[in-house]
Amino acid sequence: MLAALALLLGLVMLLHAKIPNVGGLGSLVESFLPWFGLFVPVLLAGALWRRSASAVVALLLPVIVWLSLFGRLVTDKSRPGGDLTVVSQNIDADNPDPAGTARDLAASGADVLALEEITAQAKPLYEKELAKRYPYHVVLGTVGLWSMLPLSDTRPVDIETDYGPLAATKPVGVTMAYNRALRTTVATHQGPLAVYVAHLGSVRVLPRNGFWTTGRDRGAQALGKAVAAERNKRVVLLGDMNGTTDDRAFDGITAQLHSAQEEAGDGFGFSWPAKFPVARIDQVLVRGVEPKSSWVLPATGSDHLPVAARISW
Repeated sequence: MLAALALLLGLVMLLHAKIPNVGGLGSLVESFLPWFGLFVPVLLAGALWRRSASAVVALLLPVIVWLSLFGRLVTDKSRPGGDLTVVSQNIDADNPDPAGTARDLAASGADVLALEEITAQAKPLYEKELAKRYPYHVVLGTVGLWSMLPLSDTRPVDIETDYGPLAATKPVGVTMAYNRALRTTVATHQGPLAVYVAHLGSVRVLPRNGFWTTGRDRGAQALGKAVAAERNKRVVLLGDMNGTTDDRAFDGITAQLHSAQEEAGDGFGFSWPAKFPVARIDQVLVRGVEPKSSWVLPATGSDHLPVAARISW
């Protein structure tokens, strides 16, 4: 039984892309795929207790598969240098201390700062607190970008968010007809940089719908098309994707952009929930520039941790 469980664990990780996405099962597994490695020491303890040589040998499969998938994330890949520091955070619509969050983010050293889930009430406060450090900013709907460098060619990006069964969970009178993604150009000393800021739809585990990701998945597809149509060779995508880069829903995006955390981070860089992070759903994805380092900043008043990266030309 232990050997069979070990083989099953290895096959689930190895063939995760083949798991049917019925009720969002495939996306759910892929969202927490790194954590499947925790079953290895549990099964190893059982194998040693039972003195089962076959179970120990069978455990080689999940160990090798896990290392092939995530071994690169265990080591520190950061390097010195870089031309531009970018930071992104979902600041949380229910943030109890937006002023403190703004001050913390301003002190992060970011040259470009992306914020998601900006409410109409909190917008003037963030503009006031961040104005001293960032002379340029743009807010479209619930997403915004603050920059030390000039911005131009700003426009909304239609990510076609569909809330479906989540509509019943919204407070009375709240509408979701606001913009959740934008595209702008940052005028850097090395040339123009296209920056996208996005907040994809939420996901939920619902009794009738399973792991409901319909709105998020549609948004990911639309965002992928927008990036594919981008003429600038240098692109940075910042935002709350409400999913990890292992999730098949983001194949259209990850085929074009690379994760700064995977290329230049130290560890998995989990960002949510802030009190006990278990998944990296806040992303810094790049094309045409080189990530030099990537890290997670200390908690603010939000339920997400800020994520940061230093990029170079």
